[in-house]
Amino acid sequence: MNIFKQKMLWLGVLIITLVLTVFGLAMMGSVLGSKPHDVPVALVVQDEPVDLPTGDKLAVGEMIKQQLTSNTQLPISWKIVGSEEEARKGLDSRDYYGALVLPKDLSAGVASMMGPAPAPATVQIISNEGMNAQAATVVKQGLGQVMKMVSLELSKSALEQLSQRSEQIPAATAAALLAPIQVREEAVHPVGANNASGNAPGLLTQIMWIGSLVTAMILFLASNNAKKAAGRQWPAHLMQPVIGLVLIGAASGLIVWMANAWYGMELSHATDTWLFLWLSGSAFYLLQSMLLNWIGFPAMAILVLLMFFSMPILNMPVEFLSDATQNLLYSWTPLRFVAGGLREIMYFGGLDAVSSNAAVLWSIAGGCLVLLLAAGVKKGKAAASQNAASI
Repeated sequence: MNIFKQKMLWLGVLIITLVLTVFGLAMMGSVLGSKPHDVPVALVVQDEPVDLPTGDKLAVGEMIKQQLTSNTQLPISWKIVGSEEEARKGLDSRDYYGALVLPKDLSAGVASMMGPAPAPATVQIISNEGMNAQAATVVKQGLGQVMKMVSLELSKSALEQLSQRSEQIPAATAAALLAPIQVREEAVHPVGANNASGNAPGLLTQIMWIGSLVTAMILFLASNNAKKAAGRQWPAHLMQPVIGLVLIGAASGLIVWMANAWYGMELSHATDTWLFLWLSGSAFYLLQSMLLNWIGFPAMAILVLLMFFSMPILNMPVEFLSDATQNLLYSWTPLRFVAGGLREIMYFGGLDAVSSNAAVLWSIAGGCLVLLLAAGVKKGKAAASQNAASI
């Protein structure tokens, strides 16, 4: 058949294979096979050992601490802190994805099961939802399973001791033996309603990137047309960042309004979110415009690929990513600084909570603005040289 002799057919097959390979790598390569490791969690041991009738000491808190810290199967990096207050400060400053608090009466509660008035102790699991809902869920579920296993072991041990003393066990004691350690769960910095289970910062980042890219392309084309029509390079080029930053400010406000008014996204710091999104969009726009002015239309391929490679990792904790993904992509992609900053603003107290992410974006915006203006100077000199040569 003649169709199989056409070079266009085989060129199309090659292009399709290349596109699928590149975008498959972008969308799946950085996240498939990822698993949590070294997730930082605070451990507070306030338990006070008690004396048993046999003369031995019961230190349940220390026993649990030894079991947890020696368990290599848990994807957790334990951070021993002195008090619950210190742990909560670490949660507020985004040092931990969660905390496990073992109270002072833990050993006393376990020991009481073998007495006439059993009073099971309660341990507390605190998950830091705002830091990352996915990691917080892993921490909560993992610690919950561990505490169930510990509770079961303590129940068996107490039952053996009681059976040696008496064949009959009081009903209250039997009920307490079912759950000698009770677990109370608490979530701090909740993500709020209609926040895509805590993934709203990543979604807003992607929308802002696309909006900035469209703005950059339109103004790049408009600026080139204005330069040709007026015959002057610099005035039209200077208006490119000015008009762009104004449009980005309006666009970021529209995005925040749509998210809240149309889709019911709960935003406790709507104004702060808008201002930071404006900064983020400005950094995106200036980066994109700079590349377009220096490279031309081939820059679009770079920018589109950057977006597709960055999208899968925006809502993933860094502890879930492979070392290769962290070093080759996560460490430098500008989109992750925006997603991280939005997370700090939306879930940790507004602009006051923004840390180094804002400084990085200011640096990107300032550096790209200088390079964008430099591209106009270069083009102006090139145009002047061509005019002089033609004369």
